[in-house]
Amino acid sequence: ISKGPGNSKSAKSTAVPPGPPMYLDLVYIPNHSNRKNVDVEFFKRVRSSYYVVSGNDSAAEEPSRAVLDSLLEGKAQWDSNMQVTLIPTHDSEVMREWYQETHEKQQDLNIMVLASSSTVVMQDESFPACKIEL
Repeated sequence: ISKGPGNSKSAKSTAVPPGPPMYLDLVYIPNHSNRKNVDVEFFKRVRSSYYVVSGNDSAAEEPSRAVLDSLLEGKAQWDSNMQVTLIPTHDSEVMREWYQETHEKQQDLNIMVLASSSTVVMQDESFPACKIEL
């Protein structure tokens, strides 16, 4: 069986096309930190002091370990070692495992994962919260 152009897998397309980096103060990682929309190129181009990592759905792989690893790989290619703070919106098994397994690399890259024991209560709902000062 021969494989024609229609039968071969194409290279993965990146969510952010190559180009010069953008510097921002705060970035919400899109699509609940799902790897379909965020890759290494995202973190090479979208450089921020703070990244908010949302996602609390292990079945949908959100947040994605691949996205968290992409942050490390992308940040390693920055020309400066500016501090980056990662702000998870939920405590998840993926986040805890990634934090423990890559803690040394996070320190080398000047990445801090912010944990908060603060809780906001609004009417019948309560949720974890972090205070961010820019």
